[in-house]
Amino acid sequence: MTDRRLVPANGRVAAARLIGQVVADRFSEGTAQTVAVPVADLLAAPDGARDRQLVYGEGIITYDTRDGWAFVEARRDGYVGYVAASALRDHVQATHAVSVPASHLYPAPDIKRTEALRLSFGSRVRIVSAAGNFFETEQGLFLPKPHVRPANRPFADPATAAQLLFGVPYLWGGNSVWGIDCSGLVQAALLAAGFACPGDSDLQAAGAGQPLDPSAPMQRGDLVFWPGHVAMAVDGDTLIHANAHHMAVAYEPLAAATARIGTPTTRRRPG
Repeated sequence: MTDRRLVPANGRVAAARLIGQVVADRFSEGTAQTVAVPVADLLAAPDGARDRQLVYGEGIITYDTRDGWAFVEARRDGYVGYVAASALRDHVQATHAVSVPASHLYPAPDIKRTEALRLSFGSRVRIVSAAGNFFETEQGLFLPKPHVRPANRPFADPATAAQLLFGVPYLWGGNSVWGIDCSGLVQAALLAAGFACPGDSDLQAAGAGQPLDPSAPMQRGDLVFWPGHVAMAVDGDTLIHANAHHMAVAYEPLAAATARIGTPTTRRRPG
């Protein structure tokens, strides 16, 4: 119980399930909340460095709020950190997820109206009704029907989800269409396809899918790891990955990536 990224405890408060395992002033079951802004940074400490990001509609458990910062645990992967309390609202059970690179919420079912909010791939919404070519959310906002799919109908192929984000700019710790890093891309793709996936590449190398023999032929969707980096195969010879060399989500032959980065250390297959 030593990885701060995965242990919801900060000395002042800890998750109730950790009683007897960690020291804290108090223990809490936490409060279910939902991200209410297009993208929220998940920080290592209040006003600290960004570890990851959460997108609109994602669920979290809040254990403590102090000085404008909420100490939270992300439901998608158990990642722990601090989020601006103003970025959260009461829990909403999502019914649909944004399944295109980006979309908008409108104040009326009219594409000529000024958008109320922008949404990244993977954002989650609760649909309550339909109006023409739009769905209405529980907040009385509208988004185009073609931009979402039911939350219980994942992509059949994680590589297809990853390819939707081709060209997105590289951003350390990013998880959205406005900026993403290597592990953020892999996690977004796997979650969209219904697979569990940790948030960082070292955690993914240890627990995303099943390990592969180094001699196994590479298949679409396979994960290829180097120290501090991860890519996904789109075919037997080509990778897609968010990387600082291209400063974007880019395609790259495995041979070229190996020549530039080195021999991969691990390969895993979702499933």
